[in-house]
Amino acid sequence: MQATLRDRIQMYAISARTAIIEQLQYRLANLMFMVHVLIEPVIYLVVWSTVANAQGGSVGGYTAAQFAGYYIVWTLVRQFNLTLGPYSFNWRIREGRLAGELLRPVHPVQVDLGYYLGFKVPQTLYWLSMGILLWFLFKPEINPELWQILVFPLVLIFAFLVRFAFMWILGLICFWTEKIDAIFELYFATELLFSGRLVPLEVMPQWAQTAASYMPFQWTFYFPIEVMLGRVSAAEFGPMLLTQIAWIIGGFTLIQIVWKQAIKRFTAVGG
Repeated sequence: MQATLRDRIQMYAISARTAIIEQLQYRLANLMFMVHVLIEPVIYLVVWSTVANAQGGSVGGYTAAQFAGYYIVWTLVRQFNLTLGPYSFNWRIREGRLAGELLRPVHPVQVDLGYYLGFKVPQTLYWLSMGILLWFLFKPEINPELWQILVFPLVLIFAFLVRFAFMWILGLICFWTEKIDAIFELYFATELLFSGRLVPLEVMPQWAQTAASYMPFQWTFYFPIEVMLGRVSAAEFGPMLLTQIAWIIGGFTLIQIVWKQAIKRFTAVGG
């Protein structure tokens, strides 16, 4: 039986509400996780601010204050980009959890999407205290125009959708093999280098910037960060947004193609 549009909307609402309730129940655990997330950008921030000062005030067009702004916005983008990881996907298949999900009249990707959209609400609230603290500690330079502030939430949601889709595709590899650690680590290393997560792409060599333009990663980190910093012009924004949308469409289309082949191999049972 196929789910109706109303059923799908209710499913998204229920999944989102479940995520919100769960996250609000584990406030201390989430705050501790936020502290863990804080360590990575603070290290990047201190290192590149020091390099900028040592290079006469800037590196790749970023001053120390602009690096501070970049990595503070980075923390919000990173938190908002959290999604179902491929290791969790592997566990779900191995433990037979997916068997029950296949009995539902909706695709599992829709349930996951609804859950993680709801997940963003408490996670964004938890981020506020960390963002305010970083702002006072590092005094960042962030100069967005009003239109950039207004489009930032949309760009941020689209960034999540890009990352969600490709993480889901990566998880589908588990239908073919359980020896997935090396594949996952290679993917994460590539994302780290070419997404703007490690460092702004302007600081990377030209070959890396060119390579990044052919990958989805910069649309999950670098693009939304640059929009909020005010470094994307109105003329650049339209084509860049369309490219981000194209990666979303491509990612979810690829999910449908790979899923049809992957599900034929599903034989897991509960242990």
